[in-house]
Amino acid sequence: MSDWPPKPQDETRLQPVQPTGQEWKLLEKTLLASVEEQRRARRWSIFFKCLTFAYILFVLVALGKGCSTASQSDAVAGGTSPHLAVVDIVGTIGADKQSVNSENTIKALNKAFGNSQAKALILNINSPGGSPVQSDEIWQEIRYLKQKHTEKKVYAVIGDTGASGAYYIASAADQIIVNPSSLVGSIGVIMPNYGINGLMQKLGVQDRTLTAGENKALLSMTQPIDPAQQAHVQGVLDNVHSHFIQAVKEGRGTKLKSNDPAIFSGLFWSGEQAVSLGIADRTGNLYTLKRELKLDKTVNYTIEHHPLDSILGRMGSEIGQGVASSIQQQLQTQQDPKLQ
Repeated sequence: MSDWPPKPQDETRLQPVQPTGQEWKLLEKTLLASVEEQRRARRWSIFFKCLTFAYILFVLVALGKGCSTASQSDAVAGGTSPHLAVVDIVGTIGADKQSVNSENTIKALNKAFGNSQAKALILNINSPGGSPVQSDEIWQEIRYLKQKHTEKKVYAVIGDTGASGAYYIASAADQIIVNPSSLVGSIGVIMPNYGINGLMQKLGVQDRTLTAGENKALLSMTQPIDPAQQAHVQGVLDNVHSHFIQAVKEGRGTKLKSNDPAIFSGLFWSGEQAVSLGIADRTGNLYTLKRELKLDKTVNYTIEHHPLDSILGRMGSEIGQGVASSIQQQLQTQQDPKLQ
């Protein structure tokens, strides 16, 4: 006959078994091995991502070179017969590669003038302007090449806009052709500047700028404008403006039909108005010029910024960051014994 009521179980049998020192070491080793395996997996993941980016980069570069080679071949083929040489002045004028810069434009101009089959040169202009230095360097090169190749005329054909630095360049041409609705002119110089000292005072922000040289913080946005400094900067702008005015007068000569100072005041006009003032010669476009010169073929000599460059630049940056991150993790693992 079984015992009743049942006897209580031994409490010692219900307590969990405490691991020994050896078991703790084994558990710790297993956990550390798992962490290390995760690190390895992460590093390999970064490596393969970098490898993938490198592969895509290689493919895009190969495609870009293929497109460039094809374009150059077309230009060479077109350049073996009589044609109109076209150099684009399209977009902002600046020193960077993404803008219309003097380096690439001058190379294009020299190739165009140097080709005996290029019967005339067309500056295809659609630009609001930009750097006065870049504009002047292009203007000077056009003037030089015109004297060297007196048999070739230069036509500036303005589309939507030929203003400021773009008009500076156009003034070097033998003729300026515009659409009646083109925006032309803006012969002036600008240096934007703002005063935010009142806003800073409201926000409780202090300007603690330190300088060596009393005029080093010239036209600081955070300080009241100094009349002497303002006069100095105005003198600099006036001097640059005088270069612009002289270039236009030298390029246009007696074609300017008015001595009105407003022409050089920074105002701009429609193409039709520009013709009446003499800052442009006539209305027309590339197609009317081709019919006039009886040349159907055009060859574009513009050295273009390839659209893949910015993409490749960003990809290169991402690859560099991935490689740097991987190297950093490896160095941290080597330097910290707890991570090994």
